[in-house]
Amino acid sequence: MNKLRKIAALLLALCMMTVPMLALADAEPTFDGVRDQSVMAGTEFDALDGITAQDAEGNDLTEMIMIEATPALNFKNGKATPENPGDYELVYSVTDKNGVTGEDYATLTVTKKTGEEVVYKTFDFSTVEVTDNHGWEAKIGETAQATAALKNGAYVIDIQNPGNGDGDVQLAKAGYALKAADYKIKIWAKASKPTYAHILARNENAEGWETFGGAFNVRINETVAPLELSFSSPAEGSAELLFNLGKITPNPDNAEDTTPTDFTVTIDKIELYEISGEEHEVPVYTADFTQNEGVTAEASEGANASASFADGKAVVTIDNYPTDGGVWSVKANILLGDLKIEKGQKYYYRFTINAQNGQGGEALVESAARSWECRANFNGLNASAGEDTVVSSVFVAEADVDDPVIRLQIGNAPEGAANNVITISNVEFGKMEGDKETKKTIDAFMPFGPTTVNKENTAYPWQTFNGTDEDNDRGVGTIWTDNGSFFYRIDNGGTVDWHNKLICGFGGNPLTLASDSYYIVEITAKADKPVSCGVFLNPMGGWDPRVSEGMDLTTDFQTFRFATTDTFIMDMDFELLFQFGSEALSKLDDVTIEFSNVTIYQMQVM
Repeated sequence: MNKLRKIAALLLALCMMTVPMLALADAEPTFDGVRDQSVMAGTEFDALDGITAQDAEGNDLTEMIMIEATPALNFKNGKATPENPGDYELVYSVTDKNGVTGEDYATLTVTKKTGEEVVYKTFDFSTVEVTDNHGWEAKIGETAQATAALKNGAYVIDIQNPGNGDGDVQLAKAGYALKAADYKIKIWAKASKPTYAHILARNENAEGWETFGGAFNVRINETVAPLELSFSSPAEGSAELLFNLGKITPNPDNAEDTTPTDFTVTIDKIELYEISGEEHEVPVYTADFTQNEGVTAEASEGANASASFADGKAVVTIDNYPTDGGVWSVKANILLGDLKIEKGQKYYYRFTINAQNGQGGEALVESAARSWECRANFNGLNASAGEDTVVSSVFVAEADVDDPVIRLQIGNAPEGAANNVITISNVEFGKMEGDKETKKTIDAFMPFGPTTVNKENTAYPWQTFNGTDEDNDRGVGTIWTDNGSFFYRIDNGGTVDWHNKLICGFGGNPLTLASDSYYIVEITAKADKPVSCGVFLNPMGGWDPRVSEGMDLTTDFQTFRFATTDTFIMDMDFELLFQFGSEALSKLDDVTIEFSNVTIYQMQVM
């Protein structure tokens, strides 16, 4: 009996050893270096350049790689010379000693024959800039020592001595026209040392000193944030808007808590809101998750997500995020019943979200079936870990939508998180009725863009788009030139890429590219902190990028070259987009990108 037991134990041990060996034998060979490539027609293409293969045990199989192309190409020693432009699907295959075959795939884009590349457009960043203070003037009292100037895309006030009172250092805008309405001022500012400010709206029509209101002892910290004043005007008139940065001591019993000396205040932009009329909410749809319906989940690019319901709430469980994707890779769709959205109608929505590990992303009102092709509203999403966050929006619908959903695009993983549980509750969607109207003006101090005197200057087709420009929580940046370079400083990073956009070509000042040509966009740039962005060359009026690449910027200059792979039959207007927003960027206090060269090369079809 003991002998039989020993034999059984030996057989069991052999089986245990055989299982991993069999698993190893069944594993497919793998490839390194397989990638999409592009080559000009009539040019030899080496399909094996930089590509290797190995079996499950790590043995080199590179010499055994086979290649097939559709449409067919005649490969000899891995090389072929395609003569016809178009896309060729490549299949790489290799078989190991056990007869197990592995495959990998790539696309070869064959472009038309062209002439040599020539410079089509070079941006000259040495031209003297024209700036606009939008009526904001600095006033320095006799007891203060300070200077103020438009510098580095901002209004910069250097204060050596703040004087004896708050008005001794002042930024003022006189003659601000008022009507019977409510007003709000947002000053996006930071200081090199924490300090205080008073924000006032002085009634210019009063006989003596009189204000419509003020915000006092407003703290300015070392990162850009909005400083706000709200006030009302009972009738038509005018106000002088005052931003006082002189000596302020909030608590007379604590003289050390006061305005410092030798510090700088930097103002990126000032937003002015005029709010008139009244409106009220008319609920149209309220979710009832007790029926175990109303939210669905989608996942792609290797992610996994599902929707369930518990305690009258919807629960979206993300088992894993994509290894290579974006915010669109995981979606939670809040269904809106049989509601239909009308273009031009004003709507509102709100819901509560609780993300176990936090979550950033986008909240979109769009077609369930057509998504971005039929979208009524675009909004941001940023939830802190484990906290209830109310997400809301008031918007005028940009399109008719017959099958609307509130689509949460949440495919970017929170920092350090591999999965997540997101709870959705208190969903309400409705119409805004009444005659309320909000007019917003942005006084930005950068020398480019649609709000400056350079908006139609073809030498400067540059501007930024910031998430906060559309009243999202995050996204502030500014641009300028200096010593032959072009600078983009992001003072408040957004969590999604469209919160921080640098745009070349916009509105009435597009980047026009000629027909029957290929183009190379060459960019030489660095950043004072490592940062990444997407680069897109996109036709105006839609989304069909002809270049869609990424740049990983370091503290040293690098040169990037991005090529188009198709031509167009007529001249077309484009925008060159640099999209920076991300979870990583939102955690930086600020980052400055320097471009020493942006050149576009043309290769005309022969």
